[in-house]
Amino acid sequence: MLVSLLKRCGIKLSLNDPRWGHKPDGDHKAQEGRRPGEGPPDLDQLWRDFNARLNRIFGGRNNGGDGGGGPGGRGDMRGAGITAGVVATIVGLIWLASGAFIVQEGQTGVVTTFGKLSHTTGAGFNWRWPYPIQAHETVNVSTIRTAEIGYRANVRNKQPQESLMLTDDENIIDIQFAVQYTLKDPVQWLFNNRENDETVRQVAETTIREVVGRSKMDFVLYEGREKVAADVLQAMQQILDRYALGALITNVTMQGVQPPEQVQEAFDDAVKAGQDRARARNEGEAYANQVIPQARGQAFRLMQDAEAYRSMVVENATGNASRFDQVVAAYAKAPAVTRDRMYIDTMQQIFSSTSKVMVDSRAGNPMIYLPLDKLIQQGAGNESVGARSGPVQVPQSAPPSDVMQAMDSVRQRDSRSRDSSRDRESR
Repeated sequence: MLVSLLKRCGIKLSLNDPRWGHKPDGDHKAQEGRRPGEGPPDLDQLWRDFNARLNRIFGGRNNGGDGGGGPGGRGDMRGAGITAGVVATIVGLIWLASGAFIVQEGQTGVVTTFGKLSHTTGAGFNWRWPYPIQAHETVNVSTIRTAEIGYRANVRNKQPQESLMLTDDENIIDIQFAVQYTLKDPVQWLFNNRENDETVRQVAETTIREVVGRSKMDFVLYEGREKVAADVLQAMQQILDRYALGALITNVTMQGVQPPEQVQEAFDDAVKAGQDRARARNEGEAYANQVIPQARGQAFRLMQDAEAYRSMVVENATGNASRFDQVVAAYAKAPAVTRDRMYIDTMQQIFSSTSKVMVDSRAGNPMIYLPLDKLIQQGAGNESVGARSGPVQVPQSAPPSDVMQAMDSVRQRDSRSRDSSRDRESR
């Protein structure tokens, strides 16, 4: 600013001049008689010329037209005062201009007066009183911040002092997870706590240890990972609200959940054994699902068969009883006829289910065919084979004497029984 003002006054200063600021030896008169360009400029003379030009610009007048003497001294004092006022005005304007600041989109400006909160500003051009009266600080409220627990920048860069924790069933588990959060209140974020990012990290570590300490190892490793993340998010938000930190938890992501490296092989064996157990249980359930319906079907079929057999036996017994009642009634009316009929029916039933040998007792052929069982077997074979060729013809031959005697005794008994029954009926 001072250089531009000197240029407006017509004074050219060369900072590269090696003679700048040096006074040559001699008095003022020798300096006045020196030709231009023969030596370095005189700073006092330059200052007087600068004041004179300022006086002419701002309406000042030189008394007598020279820079020496009493009146000239008063003019110099007046010119110095004007110069100081101009410089003060310029400095004041610069000081006031230093209070202007711009807040970018997605940020919030927080203005303090002598260190105390004054107000907040939105995005755009803003102005405050310059330092040391007021100060401002911009807070990015749209950026998603991340707190990493159990690792740093990469899951391979583990932090065992953060990731190792104890479960409810007294097992050690290794967990790496990330917490994403934004700022919902920049004033709380700036004034209520110190080292806010580290506070969020410590709150996340404390919360995950509490949640894992209430859960079983298998639950955390497999089916409960999403449930653990949701519980951690809810518990962290409650703690941060109680601290008035001004942060909003948006997401909790489980990067890695596994047993410690020292027991990884043993844990893998246990997992394989559990998988084998589950497979065997599934196979047993599949076999049971296959066998049980078949057994139930067979049981139902047996029940149906038994019910059908029971119905058949009952119906047969009922029919036999009814037929017996009818026979009894018929026998009461005609005993001889009924008895003969019963005898004939019984013999028909017996002969229809047994093999028979036809013997012609009237022929006098003395040939005897023995044994009879061979003859019966031969007749049964002929019946099975010759069903298409007609009935089997037994050759006529004379039966043996013992067979004839047995048949005669049977006829005699039958005749005696018939005679006795007739006598009883006649009586």
